[in-house]
Amino acid sequence: MNITFIGHSAFLLEDGEYTLAIDPFIQGNPKATLTLDQVKARNISAVLISHAHGDHWGDALALAENGAAIIGTAEIGGYAGKNGAKNAIGGNIGGTIQQPWGSVYLTPAWHSSSFPDGSYGGMPTGLIIEFGGKRLYFAGDTALFSDMSLIGEKGIDLAFLPIGDNFTMGPLEAARCLDLLKPKDVIPMHYGTFPLLTGDPHVFAQEAEQRGVKAHLLQPGETLSY
Repeated sequence: MNITFIGHSAFLLEDGEYTLAIDPFIQGNPKATLTLDQVKARNISAVLISHAHGDHWGDALALAENGAAIIGTAEIGGYAGKNGAKNAIGGNIGGTIQQPWGSVYLTPAWHSSSFPDGSYGGMPTGLIIEFGGKRLYFAGDTALFSDMSLIGEKGIDLAFLPIGDNFTMGPLEAARCLDLLKPKDVIPMHYGTFPLLTGDPHVFAQEAEQRGVKAHLLQPGETLSY
């Protein structure tokens, strides 16, 4: 599986047959090195949305123009459908959404969620993604919470954790999540995009190393073969 970091919290997952986009904030993302047209050219199979804030909802509708599924909460699925998405799938926390490429299980996340136009986006979520023979936990924007230990019991290969501070956890709080999640590897995200997101990925990587977790510090546009 190839994991490409678009920038901020936006990623592409590719297994050679399917391509998933996660929280596709591309246009307006000052860190993005891929254009919207370049991402669309990857023939996106599904767009996974953790919550409705503009820096996560991003270009979901544009990427779904080819019929790719937009997957998130019931509110996100409903909003996508009302705004032209041909294939909008809504679920809710605790539910698993099965797809030809794998599945998405929606977890709690401590944050907020509303669309750029002010519409309610439902509860924010994390995503447990079964894809490419791996189990990934995409935390979205969240604070540390004790029930991460239950997520960890599922056996996480790779976690994606926000570390930017101010709107999410900072590096030290995010590192404490590793004690509960116990992933093999971790990718920090949601840092450095805007001035308020001051979390230092190197501090996080040092904390992860002390816990025996490999931190992959990806630059926007960089691809990790996992």
